[in-house]
Amino acid sequence: MFCNKNSDSACRWKRRKEARPEEILDAALQLFTEKGFSSTRMVDVAKAAGISKGTLYLYFDSKEAIFRDVVQQRITPQLDQVEAMVESFEGTQEDLLRQLINVWWMSIACTSLSAIPKIIVAESGNFPELAKYFTQSVVVRSRNLFSKVISRGMINGEFNLYESETVARLVVAPLVQATIWMHSLKPYDDESGTQGYLQLHTEFILNSLVKQPRLNLIQNKSDS
Repeated sequence: MFCNKNSDSACRWKRRKEARPEEILDAALQLFTEKGFSSTRMVDVAKAAGISKGTLYLYFDSKEAIFRDVVQQRITPQLDQVEAMVESFEGTQEDLLRQLINVWWMSIACTSLSAIPKIIVAESGNFPELAKYFTQSVVVRSRNLFSKVISRGMINGEFNLYESETVARLVVAPLVQATIWMHSLKPYDDESGTQGYLQLHTEFILNSLVKQPRLNLIQNKSDS
C-alpha cells in the first residue's frame, strides 16, 4: 500500500490497527508473567497495550481468548516448523534429538514464552479448560515430536530399547522445570549450578539412549 500526503493519517491508522493484536498479546503475556493470570484484568491488558477497554473487546472477548491466541500465534507456528524439520532431517536420530532439545530451549526457555509453563501450572486448577487446551495443543504435540525421534532411533538401531513416550517425558520434564524455576525460585537460588545445564542434560539423555559404540568413542577420546 502506497501513501500520499492526503492519506498519511489513514495509513498510520491502518498500520496501528494491524499492529494492535500483536501489541495486545505482548502486553498480556507480560502481565500474565508479572501479576499471574488470575490477577490480570482485561482493563489492565488494555492499559498496558495503550488502548481502551472497548477497543480490546473488539479483538478479544476474554483473557482466555488472549491466552489461546498467544499459543496460536507464538507457539503453534514454531511447532509446525519443528515438525517439518523432523520430517525432512537426513542425519542421525542422535543429531536430530540433540537439535530438537536445543531448538526447544532457544525458542521457549530463552524467550518470553518461558513464563507460560509456570502460568499454566499455577492456574490449572482455576482454569481447567485452559490447562486442557494447552496440554493438547502444546504439551502433547511437543512430547510426540520427541517420542517420534526417539522411536525412530530405536527402530533403526541407534538407540537402546525403551518405552519411547516415557523417554520423551524424561527429556522434556527437566527443560520445563528449568523454565518454571526461572519464573519462581531463581531470584532466591544459587545460579552457579545452572552453568552447562542444557548441555549436561542432553549428554545424560544421549549417554543413556545411544548404543555402546558412542560410549566407547567418548572413552577413547578421554584416554587419548
